[in-house]
Amino acid sequence: MSEPAPFHVPTVDIGAYVSGGDEADRLAAATAFDEAARTVGFVQVTGHGIPVEVTDAFAAALDGFFGLPPEAKRAYRTPPEVNRGYAPPKTESLSLSLGLAPANRMHDFFEAFNVGAAVSDYPGLDLPEEDYPENVWPAEAEGFREAVTAYYDEAARVARTMTAMFADALGLPAGFFARYTDHSLDVLRMNNYALEPGEIELDGDLTGMGEHTDYGIVTVLWADQVRGLQVLGRDGGWHDVLPADGALLINLGDLMARWTNDRWMSTLHRVKPPVVDGRIERRRSAAFFHDGNVDAVIETLPTCLDVTNDGAFSSPYPPITVGGHIRAKLAGSRAGVANTEAEREAARVLTARG
Repeated sequence: MSEPAPFHVPTVDIGAYVSGGDEADRLAAATAFDEAARTVGFVQVTGHGIPVEVTDAFAAALDGFFGLPPEAKRAYRTPPEVNRGYAPPKTESLSLSLGLAPANRMHDFFEAFNVGAAVSDYPGLDLPEEDYPENVWPAEAEGFREAVTAYYDEAARVARTMTAMFADALGLPAGFFARYTDHSLDVLRMNNYALEPGEIELDGDLTGMGEHTDYGIVTVLWADQVRGLQVLGRDGGWHDVLPADGALLINLGDLMARWTNDRWMSTLHRVKPPVVDGRIERRRSAAFFHDGNVDAVIETLPTCLDVTNDGAFSSPYPPITVGGHIRAKLAGSRAGVANTEAEREAARVLTARG
């Protein structure tokens, strides 16, 4: 048996899709992405077109909010079932989204602030408020709403550009994914990995964000160039991943893995920020989750079905609604209810640990 290739995150320039490049350039980008999605599941994306002024203002907005006193931030905490607002450190456990931690053991030390698609964004559709809650905005952080909204809009554009490329890469009709995403459950999660100043005990249980797969279609990740993000490679090992200069990191979620029957991987990853002189080295990130319409039914694409011995077509993934899948995953990470429907991903993590 041959050894797995050395772990490497490929770079794909999507400029041809952003700026209306010619068909040959788009095909080259789509082909490169297909190869990366089959083999690694994480991709460095350049040519995305987000102005540096937008990301600079966004980074400053994160600093402004996360630099507020703890009591000011906690005023924007929402109940676990409302995926908006502030989440203090050690109130979530991403491993529970795979059923891999004891129930109610919320120990991930990151803090976060979430905004996303709301009922008011889609008047006339009568969407469920539990899935499309209204956003809360911190009044104490000057300019926060404006800077975050500007970046959210850009990240949403990139996510939809990616799905246009996905259709080409998978040999689907142009615009195939649009009917599944025209009122998508989009969420922007802004993360701060840091602990209060002071020494810490390195007891082997220091987790920035536990092992997990992302839940939806595609994730657009902006992050500091600080070590911490680790991806589980096909060699069974965890590998550090840093964004290249000016690049965004793109990875795929569970729903895309279901659609493609694992032709494209929903890659397991975690965050283990480094400890320097007994302190956590600060790291910021922001993940834009493009998850699809709450009522969309996801089932394996006809071109990705398995062929059985008798010539029939099959898939290990039964049809599922976007809303049902996302709720089960969030119940684990945010509410402490271990997800029992992720056996395949959980087995991969347990093997890696061994």
